[in-house]
Amino acid sequence: MKSIRLRAGKERSLQRRHPWVFESSLQKGGGDPGETVRVESHEGQFLCWAAFSPRSQIRLRAWSFDEGQRIDAAFFEARIAEALAMRKRLPIASDALRLIHGEADGLPGLIVDRYGDTLVAQFGAVGVERWKSAIVSSLLKQTGLSRLYERSDASARGLEGLEERTGWLHGEGATELTIAEHQWRLSLDVATGHKTGYYLDQRDNRKRFADAVRHYGCKRVLNCYSYTGGFSVAALAGGAERVISVDSSAPALARASAHVALNGFEPGRHEARDADVNQTLRGLLEAGERFDAIVLDPPKFAPTVAHAERAARAYKDINRLAFKLLVPGGLLFTFSCSGGIAPDLFHKIVAGAGLDAPADGYILERVAAAPDHPQTICFPEGEYLKGLLVLKRG
Repeated sequence: MKSIRLRAGKERSLQRRHPWVFESSLQKGGGDPGETVRVESHEGQFLCWAAFSPRSQIRLRAWSFDEGQRIDAAFFEARIAEALAMRKRLPIASDALRLIHGEADGLPGLIVDRYGDTLVAQFGAVGVERWKSAIVSSLLKQTGLSRLYERSDASARGLEGLEERTGWLHGEGATELTIAEHQWRLSLDVATGHKTGYYLDQRDNRKRFADAVRHYGCKRVLNCYSYTGGFSVAALAGGAERVISVDSSAPALARASAHVALNGFEPGRHEARDADVNQTLRGLLEAGERFDAIVLDPPKFAPTVAHAERAARAYKDINRLAFKLLVPGGLLFTFSCSGGIAPDLFHKIVAGAGLDAPADGYILERVAAAPDHPQTICFPEGEYLKGLLVLKRG
């Protein structure tokens, strides 16, 4: 077994069970891409077993902090079993859910979602890529399913020195699927949809929005960065009379309109606008439009902390415009999925937007990803999705 020795003082994060070690922390040693190595402190003390990644700034991803642990097929089978058992205990109102959530489930770089009878896996690091065959075999065995599609096309693979790969790893057939979520039906294509096909992390927040629209009597709703209209369907289910979905993807908007019909809502209650969100917000404001509820669910403006300052300006601008467009007593459901924007910073950004609008609001709820996308105590970076449900005062 090859070993890696860290620089003096660089062992503290591993002693806190954080799974990442950056290139600058290494003193000596190496390995092949994805190879399991023994990681030691500067003094030679065992710290963990980890996958070595010679191309990534995250040079080591920890598998286990137990010196007696063997990293073999049985290890991956046990980790997958633990993750599946955790999901079985969750009250998930859908036949689609996340089964494996990377570092949170002790499998760094691996994402696995289930859509009905189909599994979709994303191998984002050389460690799980090296063990792909064993992982696929265990997933099929433990879920009892026979269809597994690979969506290893995220940009992170390039940082690992891996090429993008997509296609069936086991089974075959149509990639267009329909899932049940709460009382709604939604369609997706696992081959072309965002992430592994859909944004499952917002499942519970869509239900929260439907309930809020109903409770507060919101009739006019604006859904920005709407993608395929999950929040738009939720608004209609909550009793909204008019919903506008805004996105820059015509295919996504076409699917949003199809979702309206699929769930039995009158097409006239929904309008799809293929447009830039920022320009649309300004145009609606100039036209004198006002809304009872607005959703802001933008893409990742800040993938890392280095992008936070520029992203903060973009988040502040759209939230400022949204506050202006809301009627007094209106709801703003605003999100950031940027890992580089911490929850406290996001709160400050939204507060700054309110000051500039000017507007104030009650924070009714702070929200995060659905529980099948877990956060762990030792890995705070897992808290990527954060949101605020705000009731505008006045």
